[in-house]
Amino acid sequence: MKKLILISSLVSLILPAVAFAQETGNWNGWMGNLINGTAIVPQADLVKLIFTIIQYVLAFLGVVAVVVILIGGFMWMTAGGNEEKVGKAKKTLIQGLIGLVIILLAYAIAAFVIAQLKIFSS
Repeated sequence: MKKLILISSLVSLILPAVAFAQETGNWNGWMGNLINGTAIVPQADLVKLIFTIIQYVLAFLGVVAVVVILIGGFMWMTAGGNEEKVGKAKKTLIQGLIGLVIILLAYAIAAFVIAQLKIFSS
């Protein structure tokens, strides 16, 4: 139950950022243009769209990694000197840090690849 609450909380924090609800221009007569078949549909740059999706996924994973680190710190603080609990807390902290490093490296690799794709597509 606690995991479900945590996941739903994190999802509710991330989903509003993915709404893309900004205005893109003049909307007067938009429905009429759509009915007449003359509506102008904005075209997104595919590379930019893919990189934006990658950024959102990695941002969500970064939040998860930070939450794992915070849980590990909380476990260590509440261990009360119990060596078994301290060991489990250290393991959780190390796993969270490794995850965070992997996420940062994945972002760096994705940014490099996207930059190379933009150079070749120009």
